[in-house]
Amino acid sequence: MAPSTPKSLITVDLKKKPWEQEKPLHNRWHPEIPHVAEATEGEIFRVETVDFSGGEIKDNNSAEDIKFVDGTKTHYLSGPIRVKDAKGDPAKPGDLLAVEICNLGALPGDEWGYTAIMDRENGGGFLTDHFPHATKAIWYFEGIFAYSPHIPGVRFPGLIHPGLIGTAPSKELLDIWNERETSILHSSSQSASCNVLHQRPFAYLPTKKGILLGMLEKGTAKWDRIATEAARTLPGRENGGNCDIKNLSKGSKVYLPVFVEGANLSMGDMHFSQGDGEVAFCGAIEMSGFLELKCEIIRGGMGKYLTPMGPTLLHVNPIFEIGPVEPRFSEWLVFEGISVDETGHQHFLDASISFKRATLNAIDYLSKFGYSKEQVYLLLSACPCEARLSGIVDVPNAVVTLAIPTAIFDQDVRPQKDGPSTGSHLIRKIDLPRCEYDGSLPITKNPAPI
Repeated sequence: MAPSTPKSLITVDLKKKPWEQEKPLHNRWHPEIPHVAEATEGEIFRVETVDFSGGEIKDNNSAEDIKFVDGTKTHYLSGPIRVKDAKGDPAKPGDLLAVEICNLGALPGDEWGYTAIMDRENGGGFLTDHFPHATKAIWYFEGIFAYSPHIPGVRFPGLIHPGLIGTAPSKELLDIWNERETSILHSSSQSASCNVLHQRPFAYLPTKKGILLGMLEKGTAKWDRIATEAARTLPGRENGGNCDIKNLSKGSKVYLPVFVEGANLSMGDMHFSQGDGEVAFCGAIEMSGFLELKCEIIRGGMGKYLTPMGPTLLHVNPIFEIGPVEPRFSEWLVFEGISVDETGHQHFLDASISFKRATLNAIDYLSKFGYSKEQVYLLLSACPCEARLSGIVDVPNAVVTLAIPTAIFDQDVRPQKDGPSTGSHLIRKIDLPRCEYDGSLPITKNPAPI
């Protein structure tokens, strides 16, 4: 017998705010956020999601929405979903929840997305000291392909994926998160790389500002307590969460630890495409979308398959099984980065510095082909480029490489004997939606003579 049509668990109305949805969304992690739906092991079910901002970012030629976006509202998630087996017994702490992505895509009538550079004093990004201005590029979808009027001469197939998928933490795990992230935020002994990597703050702690707790009734003592404890959704953690794995598309599986009864699965932050690292921070092609999923409960799976890497049995991480669907490219330009910063200072096996250097090398190189550096920064965050940690043992330099598929360009961007191609037909520098940076933080400039 043919499988039944996926069961619709959560729908969204893009004309409504996240808190107005029939099944209210949430934007925090907490074990006491009530589930809004139930799924049975083995059934295929459908979940719709809004974009990470809940519709605050618009399809227009202004970056004002990016400059002033309220980051405390990030990310709006669909769920939680309580998962049970065929007998009706819920997933239990210590189980593994295997979540298969059977299908996913854009919502009909909303086939567009955006990539953005956040203002340096409102989130910033990996290269925020070089690119402090709020900037935006709009993308439109043609089947599996994306193109942008703001970055002309580029077209590539997307690999749609959820940037964020995870289970609810237990109270014990939530307390671990809040304690360690408070510690790093207030630490005075940050590494030397913190003087080179300028994204701030060091952590995003619980706050009532911008909070949405699903079906919990606001104004009650319970809501007030949970609002002061609930973790922000920005980083990936032991429960999965915002891992931004760009290959997590059709046919993929996620093996998530279960920390609370029912697992309380949530998801959101859909991406049409993303470069490894999502370097611009708002950096994939952000979109609304849907997922069709199937769950399996592996009883006792945490103990069978996950080894704690920390002081408690909760210090584990998910396993991801990448599916068979991805764009196929045969030719790449690869840029290397080493653990030496823009001032020439040597760092010890610092892969973050190496990744920054590789990204800056790629941006400067591609800007020789008619693009502005901001256009290239946005492109590297959105296109299917591949980052690799190529070396981590040859002191003092960690080596990171960033590979860019050459087929996404409508011109040959490889080095040629006669130099980069020139001509007015190759000038791609158009006016990006952009706001001036009016902060006071210093800007990093390339000190090399040019």
